[in-house]
Amino acid sequence: MWRPNSFAWLKRFLPSSLYGRAALILLLPILTIQLVVSIAFIQRYFTSVTQQMAAGLVLEIRQIDDELRQAPSAAEGWEEARDLAEGLTMRIGPATAEATDRRALLDLSGAALTSALRGGLSDLIAVDLTNNNQVVVTMANPAGDYALQFDRRRTTARNPHQLLVILLGISGMMTIISFIFLRNQLRPIRRLARAAEAFGRGRNVPYRISGASEVRAAGAAFLDMRARIERQMEQRTLMLSGVSHDLRTPLTRLRLGLAMLGDSEEIAALERDVDDMRRMIDGFLVFARTDALEEEPVSLDPSDLARQAVEDACRAGGNVVLGTVEGQGIATMRPMAVRRALDNLIGNGVAYGKAVCLSVTILEKSVRFTVEDDGPGIPEASREEALKPFTRLVPGRNQGKTPGVGLGLAITADIARSHGGQLRLGESARMGGLKADLVLSR
Repeated sequence: MWRPNSFAWLKRFLPSSLYGRAALILLLPILTIQLVVSIAFIQRYFTSVTQQMAAGLVLEIRQIDDELRQAPSAAEGWEEARDLAEGLTMRIGPATAEATDRRALLDLSGAALTSALRGGLSDLIAVDLTNNNQVVVTMANPAGDYALQFDRRRTTARNPHQLLVILLGISGMMTIISFIFLRNQLRPIRRLARAAEAFGRGRNVPYRISGASEVRAAGAAFLDMRARIERQMEQRTLMLSGVSHDLRTPLTRLRLGLAMLGDSEEIAALERDVDDMRRMIDGFLVFARTDALEEEPVSLDPSDLARQAVEDACRAGGNVVLGTVEGQGIATMRPMAVRRALDNLIGNGVAYGKAVCLSVTILEKSVRFTVEDDGPGIPEASREEALKPFTRLVPGRNQGKTPGVGLGLAITADIARSHGGQLRLGESARMGGLKADLVLSR
């Protein structure tokens, strides 16, 4: 019974790109038509035409054979047969003892010619088709066995390759024209794909709507989506800036009012609450502005960025080392945003552990920064929750002793997404704590 995935193995041999698949759709019918037409041509042209021309030769050979049989004497018969053979552009001579049917392996019309001659000549002994484009027919006769030799072109149509050459030429020309048309049709789709991929990595590239109506509709929808997302990001930033300004003023008044009330445990607790509110507002603004106030992407060496992050962390008093650096190359990214993400990961490792190791792996299409620590780590069931904003996990991470409002991993994950990558959390097999893989597209 046929199932939808019965031919899933075939996908491994098919091109993955749209251009490759479209070219396959274009070439496969052309090659199939070429094969079918060629087989039909060879079968009908070489076989049928050869049989028709062989029928005329059978009549000529019978005429020569009749002259030998009806002559009053063998000498007269040979003389008349020789004259008749010359008039028919043939040569006649005595037969060889080892006469047998012979033809080349790739002689397509040889079998048809031999079959036609044997079907029309009852006294035929052998047909030799290997003598320099000559046909040697050996006949049995009471006057003595003899051999007739004539040009092979008398049995096969001349220039049989012309149709194939014309067919191949026209097919090649139409294939080139089709490729040009196909490339022009796929070019707008590829431009749209590049623009969408760049926007997914946080970059805007110029895009102009073009192509077929369906591609134009998709392009217009993409531009509307991009404009709407950019507008929402701008509105979010403006709104949060206004909220920050409006909330900072009453918080400042609250703090001044609490300072004028004197010193007591209750007032100190209220001041701590005011500081927590201010820190939460600042953290939320940092998270909201992560992808709105970024610099333009630049080309740089990721290993240099990692070394700078480790050096700055060590100067700040952290026990941070640079681990392995695998691969080399240049990547396009926003250096300040990536530094912010690395600082967040290193800061978390320093806050919750005693030692941190930063490693870099430069792959063909991506860059992976791996930050490992020897802290308590994050349980597997809570890792997805840890990436959400304002999430602070209590188990193993005491909220009363650690700073922050639960935005470090959320900001890092947002930066990874803006670079076309992701943030993966796991367990460090080497250090026993948390392992954070910051994967960015090159």
